[in-house]
Amino acid sequence: MNLFTVFIFVPALLLLAAFAIMDRQKGDGHLWRAVWIGVLGGLIAAAAYDVFRLPFVFAKEWGIESVVPPMKLFKVFPRFGAMVLGQPIEQPAYSTATHIIGWIYHFSNGATFGVMYLALVGDARKRHWLWAVLFALVLELGMLLTPYPRAFNISVTTGFIVVTVAAHAIFGVGLGLTVRWLSIRARLAS
Repeated sequence: MNLFTVFIFVPALLLLAAFAIMDRQKGDGHLWRAVWIGVLGGLIAAAAYDVFRLPFVFAKEWGIESVVPPMKLFKVFPRFGAMVLGQPIEQPAYSTATHIIGWIYHFSNGATFGVMYLALVGDARKRHWLWAVLFALVLELGMLLTPYPRAFNISVTTGFIVVTVAAHAIFGVGLGLTVRWLSIRARLAS
């Protein structure tokens, strides 16, 4: 993932940003709007996704473990950071930099999924926001069916599946409603 980040992800990100900026300056602005709306929508949806998961992550600390099952749903983030930095995935303790890079990677996924969603549906004003929920659930299904859980030592229990499907549905609701609202506002402003 270290090489992928340096030689594919970052250059692709910069290229997309350059195309979007050129479209804003010299084109019809469609790509520019899709990119910024997708990025913002994906970031907001990722935040909603994480807020939903907080009670599970902090169930013991908050004293709610009798109601909400404790789950280590954020344990992958420092591992993402380790992979980006070219470090071993499993470490006795992760550095602050590894945690920060992991969280940045996580939110970059949210932003990327927002842009991907708009690339798939086109004009969000003309699509029902529930398409974003389907999109998010397909992403989750893809995660569950790949080596991802095994690679990160995640026990795929019924409880885990229920919580993570619900979290991805919330991501989809957040994404769908946000990009629809932003798309309507952007058209009114133009």
